[in-house]
Amino acid sequence: MGVYTFVCRNNGGEWTAKQHSGEIEASAATPYELQRRLVAAASAADSRYGVQSSFSMVTPSSAVFQVIVGAVGGGAMMVSGGGGGGAAASGGAAAEAPKEEKKEEEKEESDDDMGFSLFD
Repeated sequence: MGVYTFVCRNNGGEWTAKQHSGEIEASAATPYELQRRLVAAASAADSRYGVQSSFSMVTPSSAVFQVIVGAVGGGAMMVSGGGGGGAAASGGAAAEAPKEEKKEEEKEESDDDMGFSLFD
C-alpha cells in the first residue's frame, strides 16, 4: 500500500502539484484534470489494486490531494472491528423480569414554599 500526498497550487489559471516527500509532479488547467493525472502517476507502480483519493481545498488557490494505492479491493487489506459485546451467561436459572419502578410525580414548587419570594 502506498500513500502519496501532494500540495496543489493555482498560478494564473494553471493548477500545479508537487509530491510532499517525493518526485512526482503534474500540472493541468483544472483541479479535476490534475487529480486524474496524479492518480495515474501514483497508481502506475501497481495498478491491480484499488485507489482511494481525497482532495481538500485549503484556500481558493491551494489544496492538498492524497492518493492511497492498495486501500480498496484485491483482498490485500483486512480491517478488524472493535471489541464485541459480551455474551450473556446461560445458567440453569431463568432470567428475572426487570423490576418495575414507581416514580413519584414531582410537584411544582412555588415561591411561597420557601418562605420568601424571589420577585419582590
